[in-house]
Amino acid sequence: MDKGQIYKIHSDFYYVDFEGKTYECKLRQTLKKTKQSVFVGDFVEFEDGAIVKILPRINYIPRPSVANIDRIIIISAVKEPDLDFSQLNRYISFAKYYGIEAVLCFNKNDLSFDDKMIEKVFSIYEPLGYDILFTSALEGLGIEEFKEVLDGKTSVVCGSSGVGKSSLINAISGLNLRTKQVSDKTQRGVHTTRHSEIITINKNTRIVDTPGFSNLKFDFILPHDVDKLFPEINKYRAECKFQDCLHDEESGCAVKAHLNQIDETRYRSYLEFVSEAKNYKEKVKYQGTKVESSHKKHNDNLAVKISTRKRQSARNTLRQNVYKDFEDERID
Repeated sequence: MDKGQIYKIHSDFYYVDFEGKTYECKLRQTLKKTKQSVFVGDFVEFEDGAIVKILPRINYIPRPSVANIDRIIIISAVKEPDLDFSQLNRYISFAKYYGIEAVLCFNKNDLSFDDKMIEKVFSIYEPLGYDILFTSALEGLGIEEFKEVLDGKTSVVCGSSGVGKSSLINAISGLNLRTKQVSDKTQRGVHTTRHSEIITINKNTRIVDTPGFSNLKFDFILPHDVDKLFPEINKYRAECKFQDCLHDEESGCAVKAHLNQIDETRYRSYLEFVSEAKNYKEKVKYQGTKVESSHKKHNDNLAVKISTRKRQSARNTLRQNVYKDFEDERID
């Protein structure tokens, strides 16, 4: 049985790279029944055009669905569309939640002559330890630095539509990925990348090109965990009067006492994410969070698990048959 890596998923087909060759595969029915998620970047065992096993992941992010990556390169546009700090903080916090290193790349630098914006970016994110790049795919600015950041890594390139992800990849790879201008009417990008795909730049460097998206929400964590995604807020947490302080309207809040040391856009993003997390808390408050697994592990293999309802139905049938046999014996 061969072991390879999925580099593209399209419809029900999984394209697996093995020793430099591409194999078009489908999931074996037994694996499909386990309802395991399958991501671009997954290492798999396959034979005769069928994937039979998903190997353990080093890490993953659910959106875009990518596994086994070294870092996330967050692409933002300086202009067209205008730099959106809320969306940028969303991507940064997302990467932090999944424990993956993030690099911040600000593209279309040729369209901006505002040095104050560049200074603001450095003042906010450099103290937090992020590597920062300014590039222009159109004029070739910062492309060598972009290559150095990618060298020897498998990097996910993500960002909203229209920020120039495909243009940057074209600039360093010689590929001709489809690009499209930002809409003049909406000032929003148009999705040109439809599917996540691993692109090999050289034998040591690979990029995962992903579709743009903007509706990522923190509706999967509890409110009191949000400050862990903001190191400049989290460092004051222990000084707050209340252990469950959300750093909003509570008295004795150390974070609010130090707001002059926290950037306004970061604090605003924090409150926005807390609000989304509150919706999640209300959702799970009465229904609980325990979900019965649809499969079970036996001898390192996954097998489909019979649902509670079906198990109960089988028990009832068995019990009825026992009573029936007992009655038949009494009649005899």
